[in-house]
Amino acid sequence: MKRITLVWFASAILTGILSSLAGAQSTPQQQPLGDYARALRKDKKPAAAKQFDNDNLPAQDKLSVVGPAGDQTPATPPQTGADPSQIAAQPASVQPGQSAEERQKAYDEWKDRLATQKDKVDLLSREYDVEQREYQLRAAAMYADAGNRLRNSAAWDKQDADYKQKIEDKKKAMDAAKQEMEQMQEDARKAGVPSSVRE
Repeated sequence: MKRITLVWFASAILTGILSSLAGAQSTPQQQPLGDYARALRKDKKPAAAKQFDNDNLPAQDKLSVVGPAGDQTPATPPQTGADPSQIAAQPASVQPGQSAEERQKAYDEWKDRLATQKDKVDLLSREYDVEQREYQLRAAAMYADAGNRLRNSAAWDKQDADYKQKIEDKKKAMDAAKQEMEQMQEDARKAGVPSSVRE
């Protein structure tokens, strides 16, 4: 008897919900969405472009509508953990009209710098993988022996937190090195280095 009453209440509630949804869908919209968007676009005033004259031209800074001039290499902000000697010694950029030897020298500098950074990323990635594997092995050994887990729970919790912190530090260092690598590749692209050298 209780089931029949429960089924009856559930069907009544479901019927009420479905009828309210059907009623909400059957009401015609006041205005189509496209017409509303066109009306908003028509009322919107175009933004006035900033106009420069002799009174408001910047005196110290260069006015550029495209970006930095071709003869300037973009300055990259120093990143945490980055080697200051690498940031200060930017390889030369490729300029139009350079001789083939000068271009090749610039390409070789960029290639060496990118290879060094790639080696750093690979090393950090391997260290991160080793830390993770060591942690997994220690955790498997600890959880395999329930008596050991009960006897040394406080020591394990401390070691577990230390290992997790080490793994997190390695991951942060690896992510920073990858980001630095991407920035170097972008700087090389801006300096005119072809993709065959950057990759």
